[in-house]
Parts: sequence; C-alpha cells; structure tokens
Amino acid sequence: MGQKIHPVGFRMGFSATWQSRWYANDRKYSQYLAEDIKVRAFLMQKLRPAGVSKIEIERSSSKLKVLIFVARPGVLIGRGGVGLTELKKTLMKLLKLENENNLEIAPMDIKSPDQSAYLVAMNICEQLAKRLPAQRVINQSMDRVMRSGAKGVRIVLSGRIGGAEIARREWKALGSMPLHTLRSNIDFAVYPALTKSGYVGVKVWINKGEDKI
Repeated sequence: MGQKIHPVGFRMGFSATWQSRWYANDRKYSQYLAEDIKVRAFLMQKLRPAGVSKIEIERSSSKLKVLIFVARPGVLIGRGGVGLTELKKTLMKLLKLENENNLEIAPMDIKSPDQSAYLVAMNICEQLAKRLPAQRVINQSMDRVMRSGAKGVRIVLSGRIGGAEIARREWKALGSMPLHTLRSNIDFAVYPALTKSGYVGVKVWINKGEDKI
C-alpha cells in the first residue's frame, strides 16, 4: 500500500491535517474551492524567495485566515511589516474583499527547512535546471536532510536525467522509510524540474520520526 497511495493522504486525519479547513453548502463550495486554488497559486509564485512550503486556509462565517509556512519570514513580513501589508491589499483585490477585517494573514516560521519535502524538492529542481550533476545534487540533498535530524529520506528522479537521449528513473535512499506505519510522520512532495532537454520529475519522501499516540 505504501507505493500505491499518497503518504500524506494516507495519514490524513491521523497525523496529518487538511490544508483547507472550512464547510460550505452546494452554492458556496465551488466558489471557495476556486478561491483556495487561486490564492495558493498566487502565493506560491510571489513568495518563492521567502521559501514558502505550504499554505493552509481556514474559513469561518465571515473571516478568511491564511497561514503561510515560510523558511524566511523576514522576507514575507518586510521592513516594519510593509511586505505583509502590501500582500494583504493584493489578496483583498484578488478575492474582491472590501473589509480588511475579513482577511487575516499569519506567517508561520519553519523551524527546519531541510525537513520540508517541498523545499528540498524545489532546491533539487533549481540545481538540475542549472545543469549540475544529478547524482551530486541527490547526495548533497540527502546529507543535508539527515544532518537536520530526519530519520530517513528517499529521492526519485524520472525523465531525461542529465540530458540523456532515453528517459530513465533513478532513486536513492538513506535511513528508514516505513510507508506502511501510520504513526510515522512522512512528508512527501512532487516538483517538476524544467531542463533544456525537457521536464525531470522529482519526488521526495522525508521520515521525521514517529508521532506519540
């Protein structure tokens, strides 16, 4: 089962939580869903220099709260909170909100960026786009993850790696990766690397240890 299901979705409601937390009726559901997709796409692109890992959205009857998990919160907040204020104004225009009290933005600091599968995958893709050797990139990334305190890491590349004529699949792993164990806190991310010879898919699994039940 570990190879047939998304590691985070497999643990949803047990050790993982939903990234969108709200309830809506039939009329509002499609609207809220479209807004969530639009907000995530915008923030992931705009806040890329800040090292954004994930975005969680909470809704109440009249309020929208956006939790942004970033590795460098200072880049998001800006000097004197200017960056946060401008971001709020932009989001209000995007969502067509008139009252600023209906929108709350909460920057959340990531304690260990090297244990975020999304940030590790994005870093690998950036290096592959610069045509660095794939094996060296994988080895350096795994070493950083293990030094950060992770229990295990697995990285898979698929595509025309290194500009090869024939696409192939390569993977490496360090430590333990118990995908069948629910209490194991597994972070997983997929990120595409656009190289000169085409896309190379990058998948990253990180075992952060076991959650206490």
